[in-house]
Amino acid sequence: MNAFSLGVHIMKERMTAGRMLVIWPLLAMFILFSSWGLSDPKANLPSNIVIDSAYDVMFASTAFIIFSATMGAVLISFDGISRDRLSGVLEIKLSQPVSRSIFARSLLLGHWGAIFIPVFILNLISLGVIWIRMDDFPSAEELFIHTLANALLLLWWTSIQLLASSWARDMGSSIAIGLGAWMIFTLLWLVMTTVIAGLSGVGVENLNSSEYIRIEAIVDLFSPNGVYHHLLEMPIEDNSRISPLYSSIAAILWSIIPSLLFIRRIERIQP
Repeated sequence: MNAFSLGVHIMKERMTAGRMLVIWPLLAMFILFSSWGLSDPKANLPSNIVIDSAYDVMFASTAFIIFSATMGAVLISFDGISRDRLSGVLEIKLSQPVSRSIFARSLLLGHWGAIFIPVFILNLISLGVIWIRMDDFPSAEELFIHTLANALLLLWWTSIQLLASSWARDMGSSIAIGLGAWMIFTLLWLVMTTVIAGLSGVGVENLNSSEYIRIEAIVDLFSPNGVYHHLLEMPIEDNSRISPLYSSIAAILWSIIPSLLFIRRIERIQP
């Protein structure tokens, strides 16, 4: 059995799990409701948010995707290894005539697919919502970058959580590590950026200054959510905070390093 077929089996197993009864409504509420609200021409939005096109709505709604989809990736993957390890099933799976590297890749593919497919479906529905509300549709390039950025973001979080699950001795520790990482990158990263800017001698009283934005752009390269935003900024003229080359390199590294660490961990794990 190859990694793809085994990954599809794992994906189907995860998508029929009871936790999806929570994840689907969570994703639908954040993705569809944000698209509906942001595409309303009468919406009272902050002055720094300008909605002139369908992609502007998609870009603004990604703040809600980060909260819901990344949390969904954590909830789906937190027991991907730890549960089987505690029950003794992991030892049986690793003894099967399938190489550990293939098994690790199938785990990544299966858990990633279980969260990406719902997000992809809901994003497609949100396009219909935007079309109805604004009579506008994103270009093929914008749609491709948006889909790719979402796929990569969920891959990064899936690999991070599976890596945490492989190191944790129980499911409680696994979810604690995953939620800790989620809180750091999603809720506390702005504080981290402000501290680094202050230590670098950049004033933090004006978060819209060019010096602070430059520091913020660099620091965001070390966060999966930050790189996600860099990728989404590529189609927006005069809004990219950093060279697309740096964003692309960071995206490649975030795609390779956590996944490779997880695969190496599975190859050496002692169930």
